Amino acid sequence: MSQIRILAENLANQIAAGEVVERPASVVKELLENALDAGASHISVQVEGAGTRLLRVIDNGCGMDPDDALLCLERHATSKLRNVDDLVHLQTLGFRGEAIPSIASVSRLTLTSRPAGATFGCRVDVRFGSVLKVHEMGCSQGTVVEVADLFANVPARRKFLKSANTELAHIDEVVRSYALVSFQTGFTYQVNGREMLDLPAGEESAERRIKQVLGADGLIPLVPDEAAARTDIEVSGYLLPPDQVGGRAGRLWTFVNGRYVKDRMVNHAVAEGLQGFLMRGGRTAGVLFIRLPPEGVDVNVHPTKQEVRFSESNLIHNKIVAAVWRSMEAYQEQVKAQIFGPPKAEAVAPAASPTVGANVRPEAKSTPLFELREPEPQALPISGGRRSADCLRREQVPAPFSAETGSAFRIEERTEPPSPESSSPDPEESDFESSMPQEAVPPRYLGQLLDSYILCQVEDGLVAIDQHAVQERLIFEELRQYYDANSMPSQILMFPEMVELTPPEVQALEHYQDEIQRLGLELQNFGGDTVLIKAIPAGLSHLPAIDILDGILSRFVDEQLPAHGAAKLHDVLAGMACKAAIKAGHTLTPLEAQHLLERMQRAGIFSHCPHGRPVVKRFSRYDIERWFQR
Repeated sequence: MSQIRILAENLANQIAAGEVVERPASVVKELLENALDAGASHISVQVEGAGTRLLRVIDNGCGMDPDDALLCLERHATSKLRNVDDLVHLQTLGFRGEAIPSIASVSRLTLTSRPAGATFGCRVDVRFGSVLKVHEMGCSQGTVVEVADLFANVPARRKFLKSANTELAHIDEVVRSYALVSFQTGFTYQVNGREMLDLPAGEESAERRIKQVLGADGLIPLVPDEAAARTDIEVSGYLLPPDQVGGRAGRLWTFVNGRYVKDRMVNHAVAEGLQGFLMRGGRTAGVLFIRLPPEGVDVNVHPTKQEVRFSESNLIHNKIVAAVWRSMEAYQEQVKAQIFGPPKAEAVAPAASPTVGANVRPEAKSTPLFELREPEPQALPISGGRRSADCLRREQVPAPFSAETGSAFRIEERTEPPSPESSSPDPEESDFESSMPQEAVPPRYLGQLLDSYILCQVEDGLVAIDQHAVQERLIFEELRQYYDANSMPSQILMFPEMVELTPPEVQALEHYQDEIQRLGLELQNFGGDTVLIKAIPAGLSHLPAIDILDGILSRFVDEQLPAHGAAKLHDVLAGMACKAAIKAGHTLTPLEAQHLLERMQRAGIFSHCPHGRPVVKRFSRYDIERWFQR
């Protein structure tokens, strides 16, 4: 006797429900997708209890006649697919035909619907998969689906649900996700009679809808790539400033062709684009919209359709990284305007800084770069008044912070990256004016707080600037440009130092020898695991050579750090910049503080240190007056 048998239809639906209907939020998701596919301009979601007592979704979409209302209760019955080609070019949110029968098998479901032009609608009552009643009734155009007593016939499923607050939070996430992407559709959302959302239809601005739904402000728009070779793949959206992540908005909402998804590749791309603006372990937050041809994405890889697979994932990854990076560059100008006021008409906005080892960020457009040079009193007598770059790499350089320059380096603005063939500026040429009067700097310098923070009065309030963090970023950008140009200045040691390396350090030195040499560190094998340090990066000349080597090698050895080149080198250069920058507790003269402000005003990127810590905190007039209850 055969032991294989066909499952009963209702049992098969309950098994399917185990995949499709994980929790009450899953029901809301499926019903919302059906409502949007039906062309609804307004959707209402009503929740009672934790979603197991009652879920009601009301839409004004195209509606169904009695035949379709019954047919939609059958497994794999759908109006959205006809053949395999339709699956490849899918443009609807739902398509499996499993949602309604699966939900009906584990609940008391009532479906009421009327199509446009019909005099009456119909109502279908289903009890745990069995149709009890079908009758004609008057109702509005569209569809109303009521799901009561969810999982009442499968108590084991109810047992695994979380607390009421957790389940309601999942429902809230689903409703807000589709309210975000369908910003022209009106939404009302109620929980136990309490109104949570009331969004009008016809909203023309995605940004406005995002602010309404998430309560977020100060959004940073993603900057599109105007010169993109592939215009059929679009990346757009808005980011939250990295130091303002919190609350409901403190997460990344990703939509692919209007579908809310959770994708690790997208999360990684946004985090990579925010490298240097986001602290390790920090959350990426914002709303990201990806549009591409339907055949370029497979949405049929997960029962709940929350995961997708891209056919050109590398291209999309790179597009996201570039868009995020461009948006953060534009954000720098906003922060700069808050401190220094709007840019003058004749000023030229700085372009993107080159990136370490990256090939996806936009190319620099006449970026002002800087060249190391010594203070005048230490200049060596070179015939002709100029030094070659090779000679410069081996000369004495100043201490990490100079009262004259306010920098670890003496800098001169250039219009092209430094190269080994180029020569340094004439020693007789001057840097920017170190005696700039106070009123020439737009923010009014007030003083130094705790020997760590620069305080300035700006047009509508107060700004506090972390002196270590800002100089760390400025030095990091200089180091990055030198590294990209393969012209990192180094200083020959008068007496080379001998160091014995650990086995992991020896392996790192062998594996990253080219990168380490480009960092301005010159080593010579002395036999076995011992090396001689012959030259060190010029910006770190105030530190012991052994400490410099340990600091660089430790980052190449650290398995907790990113393994691939660009991220690894970012961390190495960030460590070098941290060591070279002035520290908290260092007293600055007003002149030194002014120089730091001047460098900020000239910089293209400065809002966060390379480790992601914010540099500037702004207190508006309103904030200050609120402190004193004025």
